[in-house]
Amino acid sequence: MEIKYFRLIKTIVEEGSIANSSEKLFLTQSALSHQLRELEGRLGFKVFLRTRNKWKLTEEGYELYTLGNSILESIEKGFQNIKQLQAGSVGTIKVSTECYSFYQGLSAFIQKMGLLYPEINVDLILEATHQPISKILSNEIDIAIVTSKPQNETLSSIEIYEDEIFAITHKENLLGAIDFLDAEFFSKTHLIIHSFPLETVSVYEQYLKPNRIHPLKISAVPLTEVALEMVAANMGIMCMPKWTLKSFKLSKDLTFKRIGENGLKRTHHLVYRTSDISKKYIHDFISNFEDNFSKI
Repeated sequence: MEIKYFRLIKTIVEEGSIANSSEKLFLTQSALSHQLRELEGRLGFKVFLRTRNKWKLTEEGYELYTLGNSILESIEKGFQNIKQLQAGSVGTIKVSTECYSFYQGLSAFIQKMGLLYPEINVDLILEATHQPISKILSNEIDIAIVTSKPQNETLSSIEIYEDEIFAITHKENLLGAIDFLDAEFFSKTHLIIHSFPLETVSVYEQYLKPNRIHPLKISAVPLTEVALEMVAANMGIMCMPKWTLKSFKLSKDLTFKRIGENGLKRTHHLVYRTSDISKKYIHDFISNFEDNFSKI
C-alpha cells in the first residue's frame, strides 16, 4: 500500500472531508475522490462512511488509520534522524584500547557523556583490545587509545596524558628500603599481568625487553581485584599506574616502588580516522575525552 493513501486517510480524518483536504494535499477534489475509490477497490472494503456533511471511518478504516499514523510517524522520525546524522550531531562511537588497564575510568567517562550528549552512543569493544590500530583502520572501531603514536597518513592522534607505572609489591617482598626496582630484580620474581601477549605489557616492552630480562614466572590474571589479592598474599608483583587503582580498596600490606631510577613513564594518545573529525559527535567526544583525562 502506497504512503499517499495513508496520508489521504489521515488528512480526511483531520480535515473532516475531501473538500477540506484538497488544498492541504495540493490536489483537486476529483483527484482525491479518485484515489479513495481506487484504494477501496483494492482493499475490498469501505474506509469511510460518507454523508453530505460528515465523513466517518468504518471499523476497518479506523484500523487502517491507526496503522497509517504509526507508519507516518516512523517515517518522520527516520527523516529527522537522517537530518541529525547529516548534521553530524548523532552517532555511535566504538572505542577500544591496547591494554585492559586503560579501561579503568572509561565507564565513568561514558556515563558522563551519556548525560551531556544523550544523542551519542559510546560502546567499548573489548574484542579489539591489543589490536586497536588495525581495527580502526578496518572501520571496526572509531577511537583507539594507545601509548605509541601511529605512523599512518589516514589517522590523526592527540596526546592526552602521561602517567607512570609503579611496581606494586607486598611490603615484605623487598629487602631494605630501596627507592626503585632495577631490571635485574624482575628476573627473580613472579610478575602478574592482565593478559598476554607480552608485547602489550608496558613494563615488559618498555623496560624488561630492552634490558634483556625475563621474569622468573609470569601469570595472566585479567581481574585486577584478584591480582591485588595475590600481591597482598605475597604471591608476586604487578605493575600499574596509581590512577587505575583509585576505585579499589588497597591492602595496607601493599607498597609502590618506582621502576628504574627515572621511573617508567608512558604517553597516551587518542587515535581516530582523520576523515571523521568533521563529524560533530566525534569532535564532541574527543574534546570531552581530552578535557577529562588530561587531569589525571
